[in-house]
Amino acid sequence: MSIANTGQMKRRPTHPGEMLREDFMPDYDLSVSGLADAAGVSRQSINELLRGRRSVTPEMALRLSKLFGNSPEFWLNAQRAVDLWDAAQAIKKDVARIKPLSVA
Repeated sequence: MSIANTGQMKRRPTHPGEMLREDFMPDYDLSVSGLADAAGVSRQSINELLRGRRSVTPEMALRLSKLFGNSPEFWLNAQRAVDLWDAAQAIKKDVARIKPLSVA
């Protein structure tokens, strides 16, 4: 037996940068500079990602997955969830006015 997951989330999904900051960096004892060096990117890129001001790109997802031993899809799916939630909030009223089509 399964239950359909059709409900809309009431809160914004966790940004991948927050996951990095709260879950990954402490476990690996990484500083911003240490993470930037390990991932081969600038400190500014990591800092903006950690603050939620930058999105995880496919390139960054590949770097983070290699670094932490998970999949690039993990990082991209986390970013996708945030992006979809933000878009849904931005156009909520417009979407509510759309009438679903029926097959003729």
